[in-house]
Amino acid sequence: MPLPYVLLSAAVSLDGYLDDTGPERLLLSSPADFDRVDEVRASVDAILVGAGTIRADNPRLLVNSAERRAARTAAGKAEYPLKVTVSATGELDPEARFWHTGGEKLLLTTDDGARRARALGIAADTVPLGPVFDWRAALEYLHDRRGVRRLMAEGGGTVHTQLLQQELADELQLVLAPLFVGDPDAPRLFGPGGYQGGRLRLVESRRIEDVVLTRYLPTAPGTGDRVSAADRHWLALACELAELCPPSGTAFSVGAVVVAADGTELARGYSREGGDPVVHAEEAALAKAGPVGPRLAAATVYSSLEPCARRASRPAPCARLILDAGVRRVVTAWREPDTFVPGADGSGVLAAGGAAVVVLPEYEERAKAPNRHLEG
Repeated sequence: MPLPYVLLSAAVSLDGYLDDTGPERLLLSSPADFDRVDEVRASVDAILVGAGTIRADNPRLLVNSAERRAARTAAGKAEYPLKVTVSATGELDPEARFWHTGGEKLLLTTDDGARRARALGIAADTVPLGPVFDWRAALEYLHDRRGVRRLMAEGGGTVHTQLLQQELADELQLVLAPLFVGDPDAPRLFGPGGYQGGRLRLVESRRIEDVVLTRYLPTAPGTGDRVSAADRHWLALACELAELCPPSGTAFSVGAVVVAADGTELARGYSREGGDPVVHAEEAALAKAGPVGPRLAAATVYSSLEPCARRASRPAPCARLILDAGVRRVVTAWREPDTFVPGADGSGVLAAGGAAVVVLPEYEERAKAPNRHLEG
């Protein structure tokens, strides 16, 4: 199921703490960075915090700039993004500022938590998601029922930890403040447990007064039919590569990326690359990836269009090339239509060869865009 783009936002001390143990909240961001956060809030559909953050910080979570709120309403949006909190127990203070400022409020909880929250008189739309709290169900609900496409999660550490460990976070925006906390009882940003493999990709590093903003994207593919946030990033790149294809009236424009299990990009390619009028995207990428080996066996191929099952221009179709390379996982955006090959079923060939095939239909329109001239 499609999910919102989940952006994690946090500020930490040099030794990784979110706060100290004093009675007042420790301000880690600079005034200019608080304004940057306000700008990010104004750009999203919803802002989320955990119940612990409401209890500890009593936040309002507003867009403070009147100009930014006016721009939202001028664009046909609500003045404030939807405010969301999550709680397994529903044990929240009905007098907290979260419920009584800004626009629409939403509590996502369990069946028992919903009964408790309603008994407390929590001033929010309360949605039970089942006997236990499930992050994927929560995100699916936000996407499908509330139209949330971009979600900003502002904490606390448990929320950030769980979203990262479950590979549901699309981006991490981390601000590093020039101070130390050093108190083992103070809250830390990330908890123990298993996280995604490999290295995150640094996409921005910027000084803002005396703090430093860094932005990271996950890189490690999912496994089998389990979709990670990184799968969406890599498939989006494949769709971008498809836009580089020289146009053709007799073949699709397709982009492909080969990614190792640790998130290392092994190769990329696109249709008709390098002046070859018949080369396919997956074929071009695999040719650059090198010989068959353990890295390819554990790799994922991302292709904007389902790999072909039959072709006239070369002896082996792309589905067969992928299997022969040892790859056993493919993520694609669009099943091949009957435009050139009736009954094409590259996914069936791959599945018969033992490969997992994942289709992310939310990228289908992006994959089709470079091929609009072939429609009709």
